[in-house]
Amino acid sequence: MQISIALLLELGIILAALSLLGALARRFTLSPIPLYLLAGLALGEGGIAPVRAAGAFVETGAGIGVVLLLLVLGLEFTVPEFTVSLRRHLPSAVVDLVLNAAPGALAGWLLGLDATGILALAGVTYISSSGIVARLLTDLRRMGNRETPAVLSVLVLEDFAMAAYLPLLAVVAAGGTWRQALLGVLLALGAVLVAFTVSYWWGHHLGRLLGHPEAEQLLLRVLGVTLIVAALAEAVHVSAAVGAFLVGLSLTGETARRAREVLSPLRDLFAAVFFLAIGLSVSPRTLLPVLPAALLLALVTTMTKVASGWYAARRDGAGRRGRIRAGAALIARGEFSIVIVGLVGLRHDRLGALVAAYVLLLAVAGPVITRFAGARAAGTARPPRHDGAVR
Repeated sequence: MQISIALLLELGIILAALSLLGALARRFTLSPIPLYLLAGLALGEGGIAPVRAAGAFVETGAGIGVVLLLLVLGLEFTVPEFTVSLRRHLPSAVVDLVLNAAPGALAGWLLGLDATGILALAGVTYISSSGIVARLLTDLRRMGNRETPAVLSVLVLEDFAMAAYLPLLAVVAAGGTWRQALLGVLLALGAVLVAFTVSYWWGHHLGRLLGHPEAEQLLLRVLGVTLIVAALAEAVHVSAAVGAFLVGLSLTGETARRAREVLSPLRDLFAAVFFLAIGLSVSPRTLLPVLPAALLLALVTTMTKVASGWYAARRDGAGRRGRIRAGAALIARGEFSIVIVGLVGLRHDRLGALVAAYVLLLAVAGPVITRFAGARAAGTARPPRHDGAVR
């Protein structure tokens, strides 16, 4: 087996640099996410030190990173308690959609984009980054906070909405008919419904199947099943993150606790690669011309996301600080916005540059704002899970 020296060298330098940046962030009690993103910007095309040999690995690792982030996040909850939270937050999802898709649609119209561009930009401003938010809640030790179930409900409902939105956008961008678009949407929504039903009624059998006293066997089983489910979800135009989250929800009790233990180091590694990859996807030279428009759009949608989170957290009875924290946690944009641009970017170069600047601004600013917005000691512990385990 021949090993690429350039690949090993670049990966070694990347991991060492991420370690130093992570230590620096911890020194000032900050999340390392903004530093990872800026490192990616410096190492991408047009940056100060491009890493061409490691590009393919980073791109693949980024996808695995999102899957692992949402898998471990799902392990924090059970299907029954999360189903109750989703039902409660359907009105929150509507408020979130209206408040955050409208600025993107309006901006697209003002910029003279066609219908496809307007639809794409509305999706970009609507969807928060599940990967970034999941890592933030862990970094800031807010998984036990009262407002956290509201934040997660909004995130998952956004991901479910993407199951309908992405097939629609793909057909429109390709010049397909509305009948084709409707068929794609119905197939995706049907797949989500089936997956959630299976997870709700038969998920407990999955824990028995995957559980094993050896850590190695547990890791291989849980990760293998999660990647298969994530792949199937992507095949029907549903987010791989949603599939991974549902697998995490399905695992309960001791199996869930041990799965978190064995998966956490792997999640941290690939999560760092994921944040690096977002920075790598942006070319610095394309940012300056569109920076004023991106900054204005970022300011507007920061306020609308805070309003969305405030409303959702209020429905859960969170106090003023909790509502502020919930809104701030939803600010960051990331992986879905990049996917949306990928669907239409070849025909909309101006849109691609605008979205790249917009995503980078909020992916960096979001974690910083979240760190200081409504900051206080971690909230009270979550109530016991329905399976008797405390999380």
